[in-house]
Amino acid sequence: MAATRVGLVGAGGVAQRHARVLAGLPNVQLVAVTDVVPEAAGELAGTHGMKVVPDVEALLSEGLDAAYVCVPPFAHGPAERAVIEAGIPLFVEKPIAVDLDKARELAALASDRKLLTAVGHHWRYSAIADRARALLTDRPVRLVTGAWLDKVPPVGWWPRRDRSGGPVVEQAAHVLDLARYLVGEVTEVSAVGNGVPPAVEGADIDSTTVATLRFADGAIGTLAATCVLGWKQRAGLEIYADGLAVSIAEDRLSVRDGDDTYTVESDPDAARVAVDAAFIRAVRGEEEDVRVPYAEALKTHALALAVAASAVSGRPVAVPGV
Repeated sequence: MAATRVGLVGAGGVAQRHARVLAGLPNVQLVAVTDVVPEAAGELAGTHGMKVVPDVEALLSEGLDAAYVCVPPFAHGPAERAVIEAGIPLFVEKPIAVDLDKARELAALASDRKLLTAVGHHWRYSAIADRARALLTDRPVRLVTGAWLDKVPPVGWWPRRDRSGGPVVEQAAHVLDLARYLVGEVTEVSAVGNGVPPAVEGADIDSTTVATLRFADGAIGTLAATCVLGWKQRAGLEIYADGLAVSIAEDRLSVRDGDDTYTVESDPDAARVAVDAAFIRAVRGEEEDVRVPYAEALKTHALALAVAASAVSGRPVAVPGV
């Protein structure tokens, strides 16, 4: 089998993670990388034997079978547009933008071209997420409580609302996507931000946000997000149905089903590998297991933006259709 040729747009932490995973997959060749910081591109290229190219146009001239776009939220748009217009299968890291209009435009363009796309909501590839979903089959959910309790990542754009979208959009979107996967669509949100930015230079985001969620099937829920810690405390969901309590995080599933109580451990890195492996298999035409194509990620993005908008306005916001 000929190697699947992959190019990377972006050389930051997330791109480095994808590069490590891709380099470990059989018959995958990391061909080239471009980044606005040439030193970062050079370091990543040196690690994986890639070529450094000056821009996306040059990257797309390298005979790629697939392209990964791993850029900060504010930088999304031009790279994806170029990849889509070139007709090359596209993997995008979340969040897919800082606004909805740009993401809608890209989704429409990819749909028109019938292009294979995937977005990095890797939690859906966790075996414990699938197990939780099976447990909830035919068990109407009544209550969902989600949380992402963490620190400010060490990148200058993150604490700025116009650059990251804020903690709900940039971090807690994983929890919202898992809620959609396990419980269903959210129709309305109401959120409050504390109006106090984290104690880092240039910050203008709320350091803490709390939201209520109304699901289409009748469940109600909450989401709590904060970035005031110096560590990652917790990220995950608790879901309550009649006679059933399910708690799911990146590394474990805890269940009480009547008198039956048990915990299932999980390796978070397995899902991070699985999301890339599934995309590469789809690129090769071997198997279709892309669980979050761009159009699906757009729905999670719309939900996260609705929470952020409600926190700013102090009013309920209907989750827009996409």
